[in-house]
Amino acid sequence: MNGMKKNNDAGGASVFGGMLRPAVVSAVFFMVVTGIVYPLTTTIVAQALFPGQAHGSLIEYNHRLLGSRLIGQYFTMPRYFHGRPSATTGTDPHDPAKTVDQPYNAASSGASNQGALSRALLDAVATRAKAYREENGLAPDAKVPADAVTASASGLDPDISPENARLQAPRVARARNLSLRTILTQVDRHTAGRQLGVLGTPRVNVLELNLALDEAAPAKPLVR
Repeated sequence: MNGMKKNNDAGGASVFGGMLRPAVVSAVFFMVVTGIVYPLTTTIVAQALFPGQAHGSLIEYNHRLLGSRLIGQYFTMPRYFHGRPSATTGTDPHDPAKTVDQPYNAASSGASNQGALSRALLDAVATRAKAYREENGLAPDAKVPADAVTASASGLDPDISPENARLQAPRVARARNLSLRTILTQVDRHTAGRQLGVLGTPRVNVLELNLALDEAAPAKPLVR
């Protein structure tokens, strides 16, 4: 009986050892492939083929880092084009247990998650539309582009629609004492078409457009 028990124990240990080895080898193999080889390969390829994108699509001006082409910034001065609303929040400096609105807070990307029938959303859109019309000298019943009154899913959208930019152009022209044609020419130059001709919609990068305006008419750059 003791012999049979010893044989059974030995057999069980052999089976366990036979199962353990391939499991360990498989785990190590996939750890190396997915944790080292794949990230290293994609990093090398990205650095070689797309160095700008690999480093965050950063924008520099006079050797000073201004931001990224992929992350919007909060412009409020009349001389600058303004981005779409942002629903991002941040910690209340007066009460760490609470949050407050912090537009374009890159550390807290997100949306309001309010549905199309949300009264809070409808009220916010109405308030934004009124402010947009007043800010840009539009008629009280003038149509307003959707991206001028609604936040993006990320809260960090760097682009606005060409229609939005053109409605803001007269305000920017007045604030900079430039002709409307000059401003609209810059808008056209910084309007990107659909990706591959079919994907997405035409768009204007707000940071790049504002930077181009400051370069064309030097002033204190990008004082928001």
